[in-house]
Amino acid sequence: MRDPYYYEDCEVLKNKLGIKDEDTLKKAEVDFSCDRLHVLSLFPLLGNYDFEHYCKMHEYVFGDIYEWAGIPRMVSMEKAEAVLGYTSIEYAKPEQIREQATAVLERMNSRDWASMALNEQAKRLAQDTADLWKVHCFREGNTRITITFMCQFADSHGMTMDRELLERNAVYTRNALVAASAVFQDGDFRQPGYLVRIIRDGLENGQN
Repeated sequence: MRDPYYYEDCEVLKNKLGIKDEDTLKKAEVDFSCDRLHVLSLFPLLGNYDFEHYCKMHEYVFGDIYEWAGIPRMVSMEKAEAVLGYTSIEYAKPEQIREQATAVLERMNSRDWASMALNEQAKRLAQDTADLWKVHCFREGNTRITITFMCQFADSHGMTMDRELLERNAVYTRNALVAASAVFQDGDFRQPGYLVRIIRDGLENGQN
């Protein structure tokens, strides 16, 4: 079955700009999303850090590019990950997205963050971030939205995050998310230490 998010005549995501060249679309997507992400770093998007808030943030960042921005994906998907020998993470099925994401967000909101030491904050925040990312709620833009959502959530709970550290190490951060999410039907191969380390560094830097 052909991915309905693609144009009929090319392997490019349908977009409001009518772009049918993948590299051109990627550049436009980066330009538009970076502007919106910068605004969010200065003016947080208000909400309750629930599933609707998460979707609203995706819509805000990608709404100029995709009609489906902020709407959970309707198809199953895979992405070959070099750090996993080009195996894909097992993302949530479309019908599982809301339930799985909501469970992570409710857990995240129920934690007593103020009572935790820095190392515990980093460990729990890394776990919640990886579990939310693993759902892969949207057809595109999951890493940027999950990291941005996590940073804003941390800030709102007095755990100021050094966003520039994560931006400068974007490839490392994404690979760390992959490593922390490597749970498959045939086994649990997660290595969360990389993600815990960079989140801890981000929290530590944010306090200085």
